[in-house]
Amino acid sequence: MQATLVEVHGQQYVLPNEEQVFSFKTGNGKIAVLCKDKKDQYLVYRFGTNKKPELVFPASTKSGWEAFRYSYYMRGGGPQNEGMDLNYVYFVSKGYKYVIYDTYHAVGGKRKVGVKVIDLQTDKVTDIVGLVSSAKGNLTQFRDNKRLLVTDELFD
Repeated sequence: MQATLVEVHGQQYVLPNEEQVFSFKTGNGKIAVLCKDKKDQYLVYRFGTNKKPELVFPASTKSGWEAFRYSYYMRGGGPQNEGMDLNYVYFVSKGYKYVIYDTYHAVGGKRKVGVKVIDLQTDKVTDIVGLVSSAKGNLTQFRDNKRLLVTDELFD
């Protein structure tokens, strides 16, 4: 029996037993979606085209939450204090570190979303920039959920 996917951004990226945590479209039309099981059994990342996901991590939901990490940095005070709110969910797969980000800088009022793909052998970073206007949800909920290991690694 094949699972049915629910539409996100017009595409099918969320299973019926899942809820969308964070998603966005990229400039070249790809879709990134971070979902969790409604019973909090697992977290999963899907990225791909209009037709289907090209990357699903982890491949098996039996990995639960252990495959992911969360980090953040927040400094208040608005533009006069160069306030910022940086949020990252990341994982490692096949020699690459994938960093899903949602950041805000008070100077200029700039929010950015996207995925950074870091080659762990060469340290080359490919930044897949997301369209802020398409972003749904956020990553701040991981600050207190006690399911993801919180680290101090920052990517900006």
